[in-house]
Amino acid sequence: MPGSRLAVVAVALVLAGCAASSTPAGPVPELPEVTPEEFRAYLAERDEPVVVNVWASWCLPCRSEAPLLATAARRFEGQVLIVALNVEDTLSGAQGFIAEFLADAPITHFRDPEGRIPPALGAGPGIPTTLFFRPGGEPSTIHVGVIDERTLALEIDELLSP
Repeated sequence: MPGSRLAVVAVALVLAGCAASSTPAGPVPELPEVTPEEFRAYLAERDEPVVVNVWASWCLPCRSEAPLLATAARRFEGQVLIVALNVEDTLSGAQGFIAEFLADAPITHFRDPEGRIPPALGAGPGIPTTLFFRPGGEPSTIHVGVIDERTLALEIDELLSP
């Protein structure tokens, strides 16, 4: 009997841990859906450089990259706008990802359920992809695949140089 009681307690703890991990850590920011035209207009209105990271909750490399983007958003807050563009995803999947990885970072979020924005900006279909824009929405660089800390910092430094 003592062994079965221990097994029941172990299962209860595992289930409690699973339930706790699926609960958002904090409030999830708005996630408005935008069209390619609306997104281009948004970029054109910006007075600061913009870094757009294209991601989806089902993308495993996106999960490994998210903490780096959150750190960069904090580090460059007020100098560069970091935008997280969720593509080809469910609203609940996107909200869960944001709650887990990005909720406490100064990041602007948009949603493109059909994945039409990246190709409209010159990017291919792969994710993660990070696009860099000068003020006014002028394209600078496109990085396909997971971006590392050094590359992200170099690209942002390039955007900030006169």
